[in-house]
Amino acid sequence: MPTLSMFYGILIKMNWKDNAQHNLPHFHAFYGEFEASFDLNGEILSGEFPARQGAYVKAWTLLHQEELTANWKLALEGEQIFRINPLQ
Repeated sequence: MPTLSMFYGILIKMNWKDNAQHNLPHFHAFYGEFEASFDLNGEILSGEFPARQGAYVKAWTLLHQEELTANWKLALEGEQIFRINPLQ
């Protein structure tokens, strides 16, 4: 699962091959022992995530929706995805 970004101890990855699980574009966020899948609006689809870090992920998502969408499309076409700047 390729890494898209890292910030504040949060690792963001995209795995387009499990789209049957959620049936829409999404990414995975990891923070310590927590893991959650987020849609491209920053809403949790599955898993658990601490509230503060979830707010960081949502803010990052809203700032980078176009890049996330472009990455999802690239991934579906079998192309290499690109890294996205971290939340600062």
